[in-house]
Amino acid sequence: IDLSDWKALLQRLLHPKEKVTVGIVGKYVQHQDAYKSVFEALLHAAVGEQVKLEIKRFEADKLPQDASQLTDLFHGCDGLLIPGGFGERGWEGKIAAACYCREHKIPYFGICLGMQVMAVEFARNVLGWKEANSTEIEPKTPYPIIALLDEQKAIHELGGTMRLGSYPCSLTEGTLAYQTYRAKRVQERHRHRYEFHSDYRKEMEKAGLVISGTLEGGSLVEIVEVSHHPWMVGVQFHPEFQSKPTEPHPLFRGFVQAMHSARHL
Repeated sequence: IDLSDWKALLQRLLHPKEKVTVGIVGKYVQHQDAYKSVFEALLHAAVGEQVKLEIKRFEADKLPQDASQLTDLFHGCDGLLIPGGFGERGWEGKIAAACYCREHKIPYFGICLGMQVMAVEFARNVLGWKEANSTEIEPKTPYPIIALLDEQKAIHELGGTMRLGSYPCSLTEGTLAYQTYRAKRVQERHRHRYEFHSDYRKEMEKAGLVISGTLEGGSLVEIVEVSHHPWMVGVQFHPEFQSKPTEPHPLFRGFVQAMHSARHL
């Protein structure tokens, strides 16, 4: 049996060269197993980069809704990650956290709901659409940046409206996602109900939101980035489900690399 990969992993784990600190902004952070896959994927990436990982947990519903009040709270964090979730609780706190990262050029990784948070924050504070929202949070918003797709609206059973399983994603050359994956096409697992509303795509792209990944053969937005930012990426899928100890997921590894670089600025 060849254990060389495993032995190399243990050496990196036991002998880290430096440390990175990531803040997790969610509403289930008090439960050890709620974001277990995310924590594990972060650890895989940290070991891959031979750095020690420190995780700070922030309850989204207890955060100030003004990004200017978050500096002291997030002091010492090299980056923030907003994982998936459902419902209104903590939504505005997550919006403030995304705004803080965008304005202060701090690495940000949004997964599923975290990607939707990133898109809504951008619409509100870059384009000035202050009432922009997700229809999950505010059904009557005049700017439904995130919405339930037409083909899903006719389905009334809660579980039946979800997009589940593995789907192919096409990446745009020259983007951060393309550079991170080093591929034109990837396959990722999904578990969500609401999507980025394509009606707002052109205006948001003009303002600096980069659509770097779309559903292969379709127009559904899978990955968004913020231009002129070191590393601000949101994905509609769940990359943590495909990370392995000896094969960290490219996006988690890219995020850890960005946090490591930010620590030396």
